[in-house]
Amino acid sequence: MSSLTPPQTIQDRLEPRERLLWWDRPRQGIILRMSDLYLIPFSLLWGGFAFFWEFTVATTGNAPWFFKLWGVPFVLIGVYLIAGRFLHDAWRRNRLFYGLTDNRVLIATPKSCRTMPLESLGEIQLDERGGGEGSIAFGRDIASGISGRGWQNWSGTPTVPTFEGIKEARTVFAAIREAQKRVEKVR
Repeated sequence: MSSLTPPQTIQDRLEPRERLLWWDRPRQGIILRMSDLYLIPFSLLWGGFAFFWEFTVATTGNAPWFFKLWGVPFVLIGVYLIAGRFLHDAWRRNRLFYGLTDNRVLIATPKSCRTMPLESLGEIQLDERGGGEGSIAFGRDIASGISGRGWQNWSGTPTVPTFEGIKEARTVFAAIREAQKRVEKVR
């Protein structure tokens, strides 16, 4: 955990008499993912062609205005694919807070909160990497039909609720399972 006191984003979401068992944030900054092995070359090809098109059309004095405008959206998409998606992902994770209470799982931002009751979480997947860091996915990406890394979409960001890039992922996974057992005993 970042400090002993949970952030206001988590505290504001707690129900009366609800006990916070754990909280943390995802890893911060720019992250390279496995999907970047093919996305980086693709984005460079896309952006390179779009920049080449726009440069060629702009420096040709007699090109119709339609051709000059045609490439602009492709250049903007190229800029996003090359750099913007990394910045957007870092901004998204910078706003996230995760929490585990004695009743539910929370994924919160300053303006929204997704909660999942422990008794109805369904499938939980642990993806642990070196140093104990990892991710815990709550659910399965039905579209891909693949477990494990199948819960990530083409950009590498989770498509199901996920504690993404947390420290001591195995310990948190065990704490979730233990909290689920306690909730089942109470029912």
